[in-house]
Amino acid sequence: MSVAGREVGELERIANPLPPCPESPEPFQASRTVRLGDTDIEENLRLDAIARYAMDLGYDNLGAVPEGDLHPAWIVRRTVIDVRQPIRFSERVHMRRWPSGLSNRWCNIRCEFRSDSGGLIETEQFLINIDLEAGRMARMSEPFMDSMRPFTTEHRLRWRAALREIMEPTAERTPYPLRITDIDRHGHVNNAVHWAAVAEGMALHQNSSTAPYRVILEHAGPIMSGDKVTLRSWTGDSGLHVQLEVDGTARTLALIEPLR
Repeated sequence: MSVAGREVGELERIANPLPPCPESPEPFQASRTVRLGDTDIEENLRLDAIARYAMDLGYDNLGAVPEGDLHPAWIVRRTVIDVRQPIRFSERVHMRRWPSGLSNRWCNIRCEFRSDSGGLIETEQFLINIDLEAGRMARMSEPFMDSMRPFTTEHRLRWRAALREIMEPTAERTPYPLRITDIDRHGHVNNAVHWAAVAEGMALHQNSSTAPYRVILEHAGPIMSGDKVTLRSWTGDSGLHVQLEVDGTARTLALIEPLR
């Protein structure tokens, strides 16, 4: 079997529920208010905004841990978002962030978002540390890893894909033009843009995904400035599938499914 041209074995089974926060030590915490620009037509916090919140919280977290400044660049390999109860416009969001697994070059990071009115959204991201000068994955420093080790007993984390590329012949195929604001400083499409495409696929299939629901998104390859992108989407037995493709190969894989 292959995912975007890469050989894979058995697929990863994502835990339900996601790993809880340990009682100690205290995770990194922050709060913010949901603004209108982060919400959909029903005034719920959008998926792409959730992805940005997680990224912003991560960079804030770097300023609170030893040698965080030595680890400024990360690739998001997979993100899981569990919308258990929507968070809405103008609500205050209380955020917590902690590691749920790590190796010496990558880690799983959990984020929890709660609102005062009972909204609850949980995420887990597989993040790879990158050496910007060398342009490749890099080992994290010992002081940096020491700050994460007390949160989890999983210190030999390995990557295994949870989704596989499927070229469903009956899928709806839609051009997905890129905008200049979609591109980051490295010429890649920003992570949050992939989540906007997931929302587009949900709208095409009139999939409102009433909470609780889960979205799994994996990056099988980069989407670069100038790429001609196609959005392929269809409903299968496991849920709604969305793929972003370039030259007939999936670069982004997503699955939207109810949380049972």
